[in-house]
Amino acid sequence: MTKPNRQKPGANAKGSSFKGKGVNRPYKGKPSGRNTQQESKPAVETIELSDKKERIAKVIARAGLCSRRDAERWIAEGRVKLDGKVLETPAIVVGPDNVIEVNGEPLPQPERPRLWKYHKPKGQITAARDPEGRATVFDNLPKDLPRLQPVGRLDYNSEGLLLFTNDGGLKRKMELPATGWTRRYRVRVHGQVDERHIKTLAEGITIDGVHYAPIEASISHQAKTNAWMLMSLKEGKNREIRRVCEHLGLIVNRLIRISYGPFQLGEIEPGDIVELPAKLIRDQFGLENKAKNPEKQKDPNGKQNRSGKKPQGRTGGKPSGRSANKKTGPTRGKSASSSRNKRS
Repeated sequence: MTKPNRQKPGANAKGSSFKGKGVNRPYKGKPSGRNTQQESKPAVETIELSDKKERIAKVIARAGLCSRRDAERWIAEGRVKLDGKVLETPAIVVGPDNVIEVNGEPLPQPERPRLWKYHKPKGQITAARDPEGRATVFDNLPKDLPRLQPVGRLDYNSEGLLLFTNDGGLKRKMELPATGWTRRYRVRVHGQVDERHIKTLAEGITIDGVHYAPIEASISHQAKTNAWMLMSLKEGKNREIRRVCEHLGLIVNRLIRISYGPFQLGEIEPGDIVELPAKLIRDQFGLENKAKNPEKQKDPNGKQNRSGKKPQGRTGGKPSGRSANKKTGPTRGKSASSSRNKRS
């Protein structure tokens, strides 16, 4: 796993967003009618999490038809067939060889795991629906995106980086405490922060029977009545920063998440969503590359060449000890240093 990029304090610190091939411009506001889903899909490899057997409700949900809870309800209603027979219980596991039908139609093939980063504004709830009628993080997302699931949550009054994925398995893997990813926040509190607060946070604290693991904190700016702090934690319990600060007599009046593991908020504007390249996901999670499977060549002795390169050594009448390309140094008119930089 690659190390997270370090970032200076600030929700919009420069140099922290992913740039280069495979990252598209952010969506701004409501969809414009264009096929934004096709534009957002990077031209990179298809990847899969696993080929093992899974519970049928999970497989249906991964195909993007509904949630796992809705899939279980559909099974109870007799809307799902397994290998031609109506399924009566969701307590069954299926594999690639099973045939699943929903409402008389074959189950569509699941899309490759994809990941988006979203700059959540203040005043949105991290849920698909809210009984109180408050705005949700899904309200202004482009309508032609696949069914997305948030990775973790941000409170209604919190803002900053919120990750979305179309794959439940990837979501759960990112949320597991065993993953050990650090969440970093910029926190503005009302009150005077001193070394006593920093030490208490670093040692961990128990509040109303709930133990909170150590939190790394530092003061980035102290004013008369407010202070900005940079806080890092790994557990991410419900309202953890707000409860811990309140216990110490510090009232949080702004909370901005700037990173989640190796993923940075960067410079995307509030309300914008950007898809991350599939190569980045594969590198972070060790996912298998299913699309690019170069033909395996064999050497003259019949042995397999896994690299896909032509076998070296004597393949004809010419000796192999000398390179076929005689231009081994920098090209004329260019310095050796620029040639080295290009190779690196």
